[in-house]
Amino acid sequence: MDDDDGLAFLRASTAPPRRSVVELIATGVLDADLAALAWILVEARLPLVVAGLHRGAGKSTVLEALLDFLPPTAHRIDLAGVTEDFSWLPEAENLGWSRTAPATEAAFRVAPASTFLVAAELSEHLPVYTWGRAARTLVRAASIGYGIGATLHADRLEDVHELLRARPVAVTDDELTYLGLIVIVRADHGPDGRVRRRVVAAHYARPVGRDEHGHTQRLPPAVLAHRDAGTDRLDHFEWGVMPELAIRLGRTAGDLEREQAKRSAILDRLASEGAIDLATVRAAIAANRSTARADAHVH
Repeated sequence: MDDDDGLAFLRASTAPPRRSVVELIATGVLDADLAALAWILVEARLPLVVAGLHRGAGKSTVLEALLDFLPPTAHRIDLAGVTEDFSWLPEAENLGWSRTAPATEAAFRVAPASTFLVAAELSEHLPVYTWGRAARTLVRAASIGYGIGATLHADRLEDVHELLRARPVAVTDDELTYLGLIVIVRADHGPDGRVRRRVVAAHYARPVGRDEHGHTQRLPPAVLAHRDAGTDRLDHFEWGVMPELAIRLGRTAGDLEREQAKRSAILDRLASEGAIDLATVRAAIAANRSTARADAHVH
């Protein structure tokens, strides 16, 4: 078995079982409102980071479930861990990556507007994971418009920032503002003693920008949702940044709110019907996409 085969085997053996986002809703990991918002943001290829401190918290399961919202036009590239050389990434050198080989022909088919880069985990724990300069290159790719997805070991938004600021990743505070949707997951024991996994918070990283006078504008991340420990329910605050999200997506805030409500209803209906298998959920996502295209054509 050569190195590539070994990494492929390790990647397959460490991958969690696939779960649909509707199954996660049905089991209380997150709710339909947050999933619907993630649907809109991931479909628009905004970056997605899922953090959980301990192994088994469910971060990889949540990441992959939410990545089912990527449009079929998105070109997903999974990073190769310690063997990643970014020979396929046209902007690699501009992002600080020192090439050891010339860019491959694949680089001509990769562009920020159509490509989504995925790291199974940002850590040095296994060879299939991404860390150091490669992790820095991934985060910097988000700053020039690439969609990115990743997990990492952290229990709070502040821990996510601390890990990525520190060496050997060492990204800047401005680069951290491009992380997009940041979801925090935890595992604990429910009243019946069984392990339960929960999204406990979701944040929106607001990209650094400039005002009409050219002055740099840095806004803190916004809380989209936070779980109430007493009720085991998510409280929602996304209304506070709907206007910003709408501008970023080229829509109106009212349109975005209606779309979130529509998609939340779809997901809730599937969960109530017990339609949690991947094929059914993916078909519903595709059907909504087809309906949206038909409506846009009519109007």
